[in-house]
Amino acid sequence: MLTVIINAFHSIKNILPTNNNQLSKICLRIHAFQKKVNQTQHQSPKEGLRIAIEQLGNKTIETSLTVINDLEQIAQNHPQYHWIIMDILTTFVRENAPYMPQGKVPSKLSTKLRVDIQAALTVIARRDVNKDPENEQLDLSHTDMRGANLNGANLEQTNLYQANLAGANLTEANLAGAILSAANLEGSNLYLANLEGAILSAASLKGANLSEANLHCASLYLAGLHGAVLNDAILDGANLREAKLSE
Repeated sequence: MLTVIINAFHSIKNILPTNNNQLSKICLRIHAFQKKVNQTQHQSPKEGLRIAIEQLGNKTIETSLTVINDLEQIAQNHPQYHWIIMDILTTFVRENAPYMPQGKVPSKLSTKLRVDIQAALTVIARRDVNKDPENEQLDLSHTDMRGANLNGANLEQTNLYQANLAGANLTEANLAGAILSAANLEGSNLYLANLEGAILSAASLKGANLSEANLHCASLYLAGLHGAVLNDAILDGANLREAKLSE
């Protein structure tokens, strides 16, 4: 757990002003929370899950980082809680990074994703998909994930309806069958991404890098592709009806 504390501390350090008193207080809070976790580490996974859920609503980034790590450990060690935890994490992202209509996004709003949101997405992206139940779907719809690092993420069949993924790194991501209708993918990197059968109707892909992406049988109906890079992309069977290839 010491590694978790150090990683969490450095994550916070990178996004807050370099004020020694402030950083010291954060470090103390991390240690205090970790002490509570250590006191309950011999409890049942179910009890540990309950405590983690309560702490995740604490609204402090340093606590969320530690809890997200603990939830991942429970998911890995206790498969019966795997999908429950993925649902908890997707709910956490939806509630803490809600979609904002483009016209209402403040011009000075930073596109850097909050570190605890990125941490939750990283856990979701690298989960053991063999533990996913059949006929279930991750729900990351209506979320603001601008600039997210989802390199190599497994988001097959995920609901990303009206998600804002502008500038996101989706290199080699598996988005086969994903719902990306009305999603904002402007300037995103989808190099070698698997978008086979994905639904991208009315999605904005302006300036996106789709080099060598697999768009076999993908729906790009009404999609905006102005300035998108499609070098060596696989487009056989793709629906490009009324797709906008120029302004």
